[in-house]
Amino acid sequence: MPVQPIAELIRFVRQHSPFYRELYAHLDDHATRLTDLPVVPQADFWRSNAPRDNRLLTAPLTEAVVFRSGGTTGSPKFSYYTRTEWREFTAAFGAGLVRAGLQPGHRVADLFYAGDLYASFSFVLDSLHRSPVANVRLPIGGATPWESTAATLEEFRVQVVAGTPTTLCSLAERLAAAGRTLPEAELLLFGGECLFGDQLPLLREAFPNAEPRSLGYASVDAGLLGEAVPGGDPRVHRTFTPHTVVEILCDDTDEPVAGNGLPGRLVVTDLRRRLMPVLRYPAGDRAEWVDRDSGVFRILGRAEEGVRVGPVSLHTEDVHAVVTAADTRGEVTGLQLVVRRRDGRDGLVLRLAVADPDNASAALGKAVVAALLAERPFYASATASGHVNPVDVDWVRHQDLAVNSRSGKLIRVVDERPHS
Repeated sequence: MPVQPIAELIRFVRQHSPFYRELYAHLDDHATRLTDLPVVPQADFWRSNAPRDNRLLTAPLTEAVVFRSGGTTGSPKFSYYTRTEWREFTAAFGAGLVRAGLQPGHRVADLFYAGDLYASFSFVLDSLHRSPVANVRLPIGGATPWESTAATLEEFRVQVVAGTPTTLCSLAERLAAAGRTLPEAELLLFGGECLFGDQLPLLREAFPNAEPRSLGYASVDAGLLGEAVPGGDPRVHRTFTPHTVVEILCDDTDEPVAGNGLPGRLVVTDLRRRLMPVLRYPAGDRAEWVDRDSGVFRILGRAEEGVRVGPVSLHTEDVHAVVTAADTRGEVTGLQLVVRRRDGRDGLVLRLAVADPDNASAALGKAVVAALLAERPFYASATASGHVNPVDVDWVRHQDLAVNSRSGKLIRVVDERPHS
């Protein structure tokens, strides 16, 4: 499928997608630039993208692969790709794997998660399959017992292990406890969450000759975002030109940042997807340009549309809905999601503003946490597995909630973790 000129893509989505037609109703008929378009409002985007009575898709759902994005069981978020789009998506990412360090003949273990409409396992396997260099693919998955995984890695003398940092560290912890190492491994390709410095000693203990590297930056909803740039900072990536257009926008104005080193939220436009168009879609991360002219940027952490706690994705709108439903007496006047790191694990803190924090309802706190875990059971299972810290509640007054120093607006997600 050829790259679509932006003007043609805008005309196409206005003609075939009811969601975009309504979103762009106020625009001139001859809008031709991305900066002419509003940033996609995520809540409206997902409401329009329901399996039934879908108003986002540009055609009937007769041929596609369907994946579930991060979201609660009460409001799941589905992404759709035609077979051509999926092939081009994985082929482009597969080419990026070479720049991440994949070499001809490498034996690669895929330890990402499969099933329940998760994309990561199939995505990585298909990207390896369509990579321009020959490789041996071992589709192990992330839920296989560690003894079996370790045995397969040893038997095939695996050189590349791909998985989330949580999965890699969990395996490393088991290996270290058993006094075993995997010296044949050369690369640990991680994705899906940040890799933190406090995880490196454990990885080195189990994989003494392996270098951790980002396998690349993509998501099932936003698509291609950035290919890995080898070097000392795994947060640095390069845009997937000409497949997608990445913008970094000022927090307060939604205008592109003026130059390098200025943080903002990352939005993406996919120039190839037509069934489920993505135009100026918030990827959910903050970033800054390292070299704007060359398309090189650094990921700075999650933006306010969502947060990643270990292997668990949470959308802020979903968490707000859970808290509102549990707060039957209307005691909570404000909410922030705070991510902290303790004992080598991420954890979520719900910072809830009430009139009198010293006498806050313990029952309400328990009800909110229970409701959140019921809606996002993956967090509960990740806690039981020791991958994340339990959800906690922090009672504050409304005036104690963090706000943007320039605009005074409430900051919905506060990331207190050290830089990865």
